[in-house]
Amino acid sequence: MSNWTGLGLGKKNSDGNWIEMFFAEENISSDDLDSSDKAYEIVSVSDDSAPASVPEAYLKLHLLSYRLVKPNETNLDGIYGILQNVVWTSEGPFSIKDFKKAQLEARKANQHILVHSIDKFPRMTDYVTLPDVRIADANRVRLGAYLGSGTTIMHEGFVNFNAGSLGEAMIEGRISQGVVIGDKTDIGGGASTMGTLSGGNDVIISLGKNCLLGANSGLGIPLGDRCTVEAGLYLTASSKVEVIDDEGEISKTLKASELASKSDLLFIRNSLTGSIQCRPNKKIIELNEELHSND
Repeated sequence: MSNWTGLGLGKKNSDGNWIEMFFAEENISSDDLDSSDKAYEIVSVSDDSAPASVPEAYLKLHLLSYRLVKPNETNLDGIYGILQNVVWTSEGPFSIKDFKKAQLEARKANQHILVHSIDKFPRMTDYVTLPDVRIADANRVRLGAYLGSGTTIMHEGFVNFNAGSLGEAMIEGRISQGVVIGDKTDIGGGASTMGTLSGGNDVIISLGKNCLLGANSGLGIPLGDRCTVEAGLYLTASSKVEVIDDEGEISKTLKASELASKSDLLFIRNSLTGSIQCRPNKKIIELNEELHSND
């Protein structure tokens, strides 16, 4: 765990309260920073401590997106209560009250302000851009996402804050808050990973290296390396799973949670009985090298 200091440039609302803050990568350090330029706000955080202000929350989100800390390695407790809904527009961020005034003034001048979203979190690309990742739709990646080198996020892919990929990855589905996937792992179109923000789920979901979540599948348990979940199969912790041995026989039936974090597993649904089965996974997923050359 580390302490961090950043020199931030931010915006306040008409009431004098911060609504957002930007940190250039060169203005973040694990050592003390100082600046004679009064335009900068000096902000300090610790990975051990929860953020106590909007500038502190934004510094922690920048740390994640700049790959200075990995998901779940810095304390983000209470961040939803600290951040307020912001109107993210083509003219920059506004509080909701201030936007109404700006919108009226723009209309009087026969101008139009494009609203991208009303949300607590901005798009990552408005603050952090990485030279070795590809993002087809910037609206679907929040600031605080951690994207490993070589990652490709297709148009329907989504990565929340405090979540992401630790290496090359193909993301066409949803990576929820707190979820981490390993190198050479593929999240298929429409696939979903269960997060920890709602539903009382306190288990952090993860996928290891060379894994595949098939199209429209879902995952509610952590899995190790070289695992595959077939298309359309949503595997929750309480799902009953028939374990198939090397001879193709059912050796036992157990809850999916009992297979958590194990490697080399293939999860399929038996097309005749409808039961979920787990077999040894004999195929390693390989990503298209040309597709992931994002230099």
